[in-house]
Amino acid sequence: MIVIGILIAIAAGLFTGAYFTKRRFGLLGLALTAGATLSTIWSYDAGLLLSGTGLVPDGPLTNAVALSAVVLLPAIVLMFHGYTYKTLVGRIVGSFLFTVLAFAFLLEPIGYALPLEGIAADVYNWHLAHRDIVISVGVVLAVVDLFLTKPASHDKKR
Repeated sequence: MIVIGILIAIAAGLFTGAYFTKRRFGLLGLALTAGATLSTIWSYDAGLLLSGTGLVPDGPLTNAVALSAVVLLPAIVLMFHGYTYKTLVGRIVGSFLFTVLAFAFLLEPIGYALPLEGIAADVYNWHLAHRDIVISVGVVLAVVDLFLTKPASHDKKR
């Protein structure tokens, strides 16, 4: 039960971060994709670098924290720059899509860190089985959102 509570807390943190910054899903989704690509390249080195700092003791938790940070860092940086949603419905839908896509990318590092047994293992395995579909649809929706984004119009005063 604690594992499910941790997963819900992670999802709630991702949702509130995207909701309060009002950033569009397209750019954040592609930033998550870039972070996930970097995490596969740096998987071993990121864990070594983090354990070398001494902030986290060496072990499976170190690798999970490092991979999660690499996945989320590009999106976190872009949460403070870019296009925003104008409507409440857009903010809610964009935040939900960001949460689902980020959670799909974070499933592997979460699996390294949390002891999964019983119902939590069943929930985790179900999400892991559908991860590729969620990521594919999420990236396509992020690209579509980028196409729907209109640049801000600036009044030119002469």
